[in-house]
Amino acid sequence: MPASRRQWFVIMSLLIASTHTAKHAAPTPWILPDRAFTILYGCPEMPRLSHYFLPRILLNQGRVLYLDGANQISPLLIARFARQRGLEPSAFNSLIRVSRAFTCFQLTELIRRVPKILEVFAADVLIVIALPDLFFDEDVRDREARASFEHALEGLLEIAMLPISIAVFSDATSFKTKRRDFFQQLCKQASQVLRVEARSDSELSFTCEKTAPLLSQ
Repeated sequence: MPASRRQWFVIMSLLIASTHTAKHAAPTPWILPDRAFTILYGCPEMPRLSHYFLPRILLNQGRVLYLDGANQISPLLIARFARQRGLEPSAFNSLIRVSRAFTCFQLTELIRRVPKILEVFAADVLIVIALPDLFFDEDVRDREARASFEHALEGLLEIAMLPISIAVFSDATSFKTKRRDFFQQLCKQASQVLRVEARSDSELSFTCEKTAPLLSQ
């Protein structure tokens, strides 16, 4: 079995262990809060793990706008989720719209377009993958990367004022880069930050590092 496939089966078999910090208890795993700007990080498999937040949303007829900066979205896995629940894959596929970004500039542009997209696809949840990971690309000059990231963050803050949940899945802390402050800036603006870690006993732990009151309706 290829290494990447073995790794995926390991992720599929992980159990969930909810943990807490001294300040805040972690929320229920696989459930995103309403009207919150949430960051999930800490595990290299974060882009894949984002899939496991989808079934509950889609079963409740929630719509998801998925901005994929890591080319990780798996239609086959989403179809499996639907079949496991006695549904045709089309029942889930009609509720999710995917846009892919292969550069930090493309991801920034997608984020800035979200308000316009919402006019024709009224999403309840916005999922963003690989932010700020894409902005760590060493082929992009630091000045340009910083300017693009600032525009992306401004766009997210504008979206956060809308009646929509935002979830950013990031592997930023595994990078060795002088741009690590991008992730710190992102966390500073988020209303909730969750660290997800794979423990030695093959469990996932969810630790809430920051929480703030949800935006009022």
